[in-house]
Amino acid sequence: MASSNGLDSFTQYPLELDPTTKAITLSPDSEQNEVINAELKSLNLLHRALVGLERPNVPPPPLPINPKRSAQITKLRDTANTAYRKSNYPEAIKLYGYAIEMAITRPAWEPLSLVREELSGLYANRAQAHMAQRTWPDGWVDSKCSIECKNAGNAKGWWRGGKCLVEMGRWEEARSWVQRGLEAEDKSGDGAKELVSLMAEIEKGLKRQG
Repeated sequence: MASSNGLDSFTQYPLELDPTTKAITLSPDSEQNEVINAELKSLNLLHRALVGLERPNVPPPPLPINPKRSAQITKLRDTANTAYRKSNYPEAIKLYGYAIEMAITRPAWEPLSLVREELSGLYANRAQAHMAQRTWPDGWVDSKCSIECKNAGNAKGWWRGGKCLVEMGRWEEARSWVQRGLEAEDKSGDGAKELVSLMAEIEKGLKRQG
C-alpha cells in the first residue's frame, strides 16, 4: 500500500490478509501509520457489512431502511431508559453504549441523517445518566457528542452540557456554551427557557467568582 506525503514521494507499506476474516492490516513488522490504519479499519468495516448482506451481496438502496437494526437500537434505548428510571445508572450507561455502537456501525450506504438523529438522542440520554452519578466530565463529553450530531432542536444536549460545565466550575466555558445553545434553539420553546434559567445561574456564579 502506498502513502503519498507529497507530489514526489512514495512509500510502500506491506499488508497482510487474515485468512479467516479477510481483514487487511499493516504488517506487524512494518512502521505503523495511524492514517493508513484508520483507512484500513474503514475498509474492513465496509467489507464486513457487505459480507453480511444476503446474496448477491449488493448494497440495497438507502431507503427504505432495513428495520432490523433500527428495532435493535430502539429496544436497547428503551431498556436503558427503564434502567435509568429505576436508578440503575451503570446499567443504563452500558445499554446506551451498546445502542450507540450499533448506530455508529450502521452500513455506510444508509442515510447519515438517520445516524445523526439516533446518536444525538442516545448521547444526550447517556449524558443524563452520567449526571445522575455526578460524573460531570463524562456527561460533558456525551453532551458535546450529542450537539455535534444535532445542534438545532436539541435543547437537552445544550442544557446538559452547560450544567456539567457549571458543576465543574468552568463558568466561562458554560456561558459560552449556553449562549451558543440559545442562538441555536427556538426562543419560544421550553428548552430555550431552561437555557435562559441556566444562563442566569451562570451569571450569578461568575459574579461570585469576580
